[in-house]
Amino acid sequence: MDVVVVGQVARDLVLRVDEVPGAGGSAPVRERVEVLGGKGANQAVACAQLGLRTALVGVVGDDPAADAVLARAREDGLDVAHVVRRAGASTALLVDVVAGGGERRLLEHVPGDVLLRPQDVRAAAGPLSSARAVLLQLQQPADAVAAALDVAGDALLVADGAPEDEALRERLVGSVHVLRADETEAGLLLGRAPDGVGQTVEAARELVARGPRVVALEAGDANVVAWDGGHVVLPLLGGEPVDPTGGGDAFVAGLTAALLAGHDAATAGWWATVAAGSTAARPGGRPALDVDRVAADARRLRSEHEG
Repeated sequence: MDVVVVGQVARDLVLRVDEVPGAGGSAPVRERVEVLGGKGANQAVACAQLGLRTALVGVVGDDPAADAVLARAREDGLDVAHVVRRAGASTALLVDVVAGGGERRLLEHVPGDVLLRPQDVRAAAGPLSSARAVLLQLQQPADAVAAALDVAGDALLVADGAPEDEALRERLVGSVHVLRADETEAGLLLGRAPDGVGQTVEAARELVARGPRVVALEAGDANVVAWDGGHVVLPLLGGEPVDPTGGGDAFVAGLTAALLAGHDAATAGWWATVAAGSTAARPGGRPALDVDRVAADARRLRSEHEG
C-alpha cells in the first residue's frame, strides 16, 4: 500500500435544507445523500482519488449498515481487509444537516464498540509496517493510536488532530513527520490558543522545532504550512463553503499525496488547499478529486500567489 489510514469509518447521512430550524421547528429536506463517511474513511477515499493505493483500518458493526459501508469502500478502491466487524455493535452514524452559506449541524452516533482497540491495530501490522505513509486520525483512543505508532515502520507518519492524552500528544509531536491541527487542536498541542495568522505562524514554527518536518495549522480564513526554514500562508479557496465537513480530511490527503510525489512542503500545502476547497464546495464530507486537476490548480494558484 501507498497509504494506510487509521481512523473512523461511518455511515454518513447528508440532509440539505433551506435553513436549519430552531427548537420546535421543522424544515423540508431538499436533498438526501447516504455515503461512506467518517474522518478516516474520508481521508482514505481522498487518497485513493489522488492516485494512491490505500487501505483503511477501522471498525464497523455487524449490522446491515456495515454491509453498505464496506461495499462502497470497495467500490472506491479501498482495501478494507483490516476494517473490523465488531460483533453486536452498530456502525457509527453521522447526520450532517446542511443549510445555505455553509451553516450545518452535525449529529454523531459513535458507539464505543466501533472505536479502535490496540489489538485491532496490531492485527494490521503487516500493511502498517510496509506502507509508504500512515495517516493517524486522532479521534481514536490513545492506546490504539500508540499501537499504530509502535508498528508503523519507516512510513511517512501523518497525524491529524490533537489527542486529549498529554503523554500521547508529546509522543506524537516528537515522532510524526507531518502534523495537521485546527485552531482548537493547536491550542491543545501548544498549551495556548494562537490568535490570528501571525501567532499561528509562530506556533507552527515552534512545533516544527519540536520534531515534525511539516506542520499545518488552521488560522481563521487561512491555513499556515511551516517547515524548517520557511512557511506559507494559504487562503481558503472556493468562496462561501457549501459544507465545511470533510475539508480538513481532504487537506490531509492532498498534503500527503504531494509529499509522497516528492514535492516540497509549500507545493504540498497548495495541493492540500485545492483539495480542501473542492470538498467544501460539496454537501457532506465525501471528496471528488482528480489528481491531475489538483496538481494543475495548485501550480496555477501558487504562481499567482507568488507572482
